[in-house]
Amino acid sequence: MKHYQIVADESVDFSVIRLLRESGISVLAIAEKHSSVTDREVLKIAVGNKALLLTEDKDFGELVYRFNLQHSGILLIRLIEFDSIEKATLVLLAIQKHYKRLINTFSVLDKRKIRTRRK
Repeated sequence: MKHYQIVADESVDFSVIRLLRESGISVLAIAEKHSSVTDREVLKIAVGNKALLLTEDKDFGELVYRFNLQHSGILLIRLIEFDSIEKATLVLLAIQKHYKRLINTFSVLDKRKIRTRRK
């Protein structure tokens, strides 16, 4: 079994976290351990854990590109038109198939594809 390092921002639909955990993936959920911390603190937690950060919050793009903050990889989930179960399934499949590609990149998962950009 592959080893994944995942941190989920408070914006992530909890069904995503639940399905990842049910699939054997360990997820540090900010809502459970560090509720109400700033986005900058969330990035520090993810970097400290050398983890891919899952988020539905577009503000992380500004932190990375405008303020040049360090990260270990960010997956911005843009699946607004999907229900919770469909969204969770698509995120799980993206992580299982593309995890190595997502590390140290800023990526966006939408209904068509994953767009990946190295910093």
